[in-house]
Amino acid sequence: MTRINKPISHKAHYFVFIFVIVVLVAQSITTSVSINKSAASFQSGDIIFQSSQSTQCKAVQLATHSKYSHCGIIFIDKGFTFVYEAVQPVKYTPFKEWIKHGKDSKYVVKRLKNASTALTPAVLTKMKTVRDKYIGKNYDLYFDWSDDKIYCSEYVWKIYKQAVNLEVGKLQKLKDFDLSSGPVKDKLKERYGNHIPLDEIVVSPQDIFESELLETVYDGY
Repeated sequence: MTRINKPISHKAHYFVFIFVIVVLVAQSITTSVSINKSAASFQSGDIIFQSSQSTQCKAVQLATHSKYSHCGIIFIDKGFTFVYEAVQPVKYTPFKEWIKHGKDSKYVVKRLKNASTALTPAVLTKMKTVRDKYIGKNYDLYFDWSDDKIYCSEYVWKIYKQAVNLEVGKLQKLKDFDLSSGPVKDKLKERYGNHIPLDEIVVSPQDIFESELLETVYDGY
């Protein structure tokens, strides 16, 4: 016996359409509420991590065996949440704008375990002083450890070291990372030619992420 498929009525199409719209709106509201709720719970000094899709970020992820390729430090200024970051140039970015730069807008936030006692108003003021002295500096494409130029994880690490005397993340040398993959080799060749500074001191987003001094307060992955 031949089965005859009845065409879907206009009414059925209408209900399917309404259902899809409701689902999309619900997802949007859920995401917005999640972002706003977490942003409201952040504190000055929190460290935020994300991944992006540039060729450099891909090389960083491969070399450090991490999904995180960029990080910044959160400060609440006059009731507004900003992420201070070393890009080109070093600057501060509104929180909602910052997370949009990451892959799928996903991010993780970590906090000093004893932040409630260690990050006093006086300490936070000192952190802001250190933070601000780097504003406007150029991004360091060569990952040099001097203060002339600066990259993202170096910026976060130095704020904590210089203002709080804490090392949030283990310092390594460039040669300690996994430099074996093609994208990493290509990026090193592009930047340094045949003179790769293997003994240069480096700190990666993953080094900071793994610091025993920190705890996760938000995980959007």
